Amino acid sequence: MADRITSLQVAERAGVSQSAVSRVFTPGASVSEKTAKKVRAAAQELGYRPNVLARSLITGKSRIIGLVVAYLENQFYPEAIEKLSHALQAQGYHVLVFMASNDTETTDKVIDELLDYQVDGIITASVSMSSNLTARCDAAGIPIVMFNRQQDDDRLSCVRSDNVAGGLKVAEHLLQTGHKRIAHIAGWDGASTTRDRETGLLMGLAKGAQTLFARGEGMFKYETACEAARQMFTATEIPDAVFVTNDHMAFAVMDVLRFELGLRVPEDVSVVGYDDVQLAAWPAYNLTTVRQPVNRMVDETVNILMTCIREPNTAPRRVAIDGPLILRGSTRNQKGKS
Repeated sequence: MADRITSLQVAERAGVSQSAVSRVFTPGASVSEKTAKKVRAAAQELGYRPNVLARSLITGKSRIIGLVVAYLENQFYPEAIEKLSHALQAQGYHVLVFMASNDTETTDKVIDELLDYQVDGIITASVSMSSNLTARCDAAGIPIVMFNRQQDDDRLSCVRSDNVAGGLKVAEHLLQTGHKRIAHIAGWDGASTTRDRETGLLMGLAKGAQTLFARGEGMFKYETACEAARQMFTATEIPDAVFVTNDHMAFAVMDVLRFELGLRVPEDVSVVGYDDVQLAAWPAYNLTTVRQPVNRMVDETVNILMTCIREPNTAPRRVAIDGPLILRGSTRNQKGKS
């Protein structure tokens, strides 16, 4: 087995110092383009690859970000994770993705394992953390940013869409288009997104002197949302509109309404979702929905995390980004008309 090529050998071949070689292979380090070209050419000739693990032991920085996500069934998350990964890689970081669940006990175990990798920071996507684990990360100087979720803990930064404003926009649209029996199929009550979107909906209904006609829970799952729709729309009197907490469940509701119960969307029932995933614009669904501004959410998340890594005493930030209501064919566009 051939001996491993060292940075000193690359430096000798390129005619530069060993520290110059180190800077070339350190993301964000200052080095001239001329030096970088010579070093990379020498490294290629010799077959040199920098030892990332060894460098992390020297610098105390792993250049790894832990990304924890609860589930990927919702089409919003694969897109968001892809964008987060690309943005972090552009900053010179590697990404470790860990799967968790909605309950804090399981999530804590996953993040506890993640800490063994000496990550420089953590992003949690729609999962919650216990105060005990938050304190441990805080004491270890590992910054955390919550993505698409917030938590009542002043130590945690979070980035999300303005969920209350989104729910309010849904209510205003359904009231303006003449709906009188507006229902809601929620996600999981332990999620801040569920609570905030419903809060906005109820605020809007109250402004229009209406109350919620019916409520079900889909738990963010396709089959559970289907069952909630079956129960809601086989009652003696059914809603004329339903706001579903996310698009993933809204597709389930639409499938039940049209293909099981023979109801027309939007002539019999208007349906509104939340997220604006790519599938929402497909002709099969043509779903009216609140768009999550995912690009801006990703940019804010990465900016906050990078700032916290560079400046450990940075105060946590809580960011809510407004997203538009995207009108499509699953709701009436004016009173009494589709």
